[in-house]
Amino acid sequence: MTHSTHTFVAVLAGGSGTRFWPASRKRWPKQFLPLGEDSSTPLLVSTLARVAPLAPSERTMVLTGRVLAEATRALLQEGTVGRVLAEPIAKNTAPAVAWASRVARRSDPDAVVIVLPADAYIENEEAFRSALALAVTAAADGAIVTLGVRPTRPETGYGYLRVGESTSREGVRRVEAFVEKPDLAHATAYVRDGFYLWNAGIFVFRASVMDDAVRAHLPALAEGLDRVDEAVALHGLSAEDSAIDSLFAGIDGVSIDYGVMEKVPHVHVVAVDCGWSDVGSWQASWELGTKDENDNVVRVGEGASVVLEDSRGNVVSAGAGKVVALIGVEDLVVVDTPDALLVLPRARAQEVKRAVDALAAKRRTDVL
Repeated sequence: MTHSTHTFVAVLAGGSGTRFWPASRKRWPKQFLPLGEDSSTPLLVSTLARVAPLAPSERTMVLTGRVLAEATRALLQEGTVGRVLAEPIAKNTAPAVAWASRVARRSDPDAVVIVLPADAYIENEEAFRSALALAVTAAADGAIVTLGVRPTRPETGYGYLRVGESTSREGVRRVEAFVEKPDLAHATAYVRDGFYLWNAGIFVFRASVMDDAVRAHLPALAEGLDRVDEAVALHGLSAEDSAIDSLFAGIDGVSIDYGVMEKVPHVHVVAVDCGWSDVGSWQASWELGTKDENDNVVRVGEGASVVLEDSRGNVVSAGAGKVVALIGVEDLVVVDTPDALLVLPRARAQEVKRAVDALAAKRRTDVL
C-alpha cells in the first residue's frame, strides 16, 4: 500500500491511566503499555506502525497532554512521527482534532486527515488499512467519514452507529445516527438488527471540511485556532505553544462526536471486520493475550518470573525483576508494581476504578 499524496495521520494519545491501574498511571497511561497480543510493544507504538503505510512519518502527528509529551517522545523511535502536539489542558477530543486539522492544512491545503485513538488493538491490520484507504478516497470527495466495526457480540461498553442508505461510492454508507452506549437489551437488539456498528472513534476528513464544520458548530474554537494560525504565520512554530495555551484556557471541553459529528449532515461510514478492540480493561487484555496451556496470560518486564501452579485463566502483570507466584487460583487479575499491588476477579476487571477513586479520596496522588 503506497502513501496517498495528501494523507496525514493524527493519533490521539492523551488518555489517563485509570482502567489499567496500577500498571498505568496519570504519567504512564494505557497507550504506553503492551496490552495487545504482542506482550512487548506498547499500544501507541503498534498503532503508529499499523498506519505507517498510509502516510509518511513527516505527515504523522501524535496529540497528547503536555505532562506526557516527554515520555511520549522517549517511547517513539526517532523519525517515527513528524510532530508531537502537546495540549496544555485536557479538553476532550474536539480541540485536539481541530488543532491537528489546522496543522495539516497549514502544510497542505488539500490535506486529508485520519484521526484515530492510540490505544486500540487490531487483529487484521490489512483489512483495517484497506477500510481506511476507502475512507480516505471518500473524504477526498468532501465527506466526513468514520469507520464502523461490525459487532461480534452485544456490547454495552461501546457507542454505536446506525447505518443509513448507500452513497454513490461502493462500500460507503451514510450515518443515520450516533447512538450512546446501550444497556444489554438494546445492544442485543442492535446486533440482531444488522444496521448498527460499533463506533471506534476513527474519523477521516479533508482538513478544510473539518475546519468549516468546527467553525459552524464550535465557533469559539475556530476563532481561537485562527489566532493560533496568525501567531505561527507571524512568529513561526515557536509561537504556537503560547497561543495554544491561551486557546485551551478559554474554551470548553467537548468531544468531537458531540461537538461536530452528531451535528453535520454528511457523515459517511465504512464498515470493517478487523478484530478491533478498544482494550478497555484487564479482562480485554486477557482476551487478546497469548495464553499458556491453562489459559493464563503473563505480561512481565525483563528478568521477571511468574510461577503458576494449579492455576487457570489468570492475567498476571509484573515489573522487571519481580517474582510472582500463583497457586490454586482461577480467573484472577494480579498486577504487581514497585509501589502497588492489585488483585481482583477477572470478571470484575471493570471495577479497577473503585480502587483509583478510593485512593484519590485518601489523597494518595503518589500512586495515581
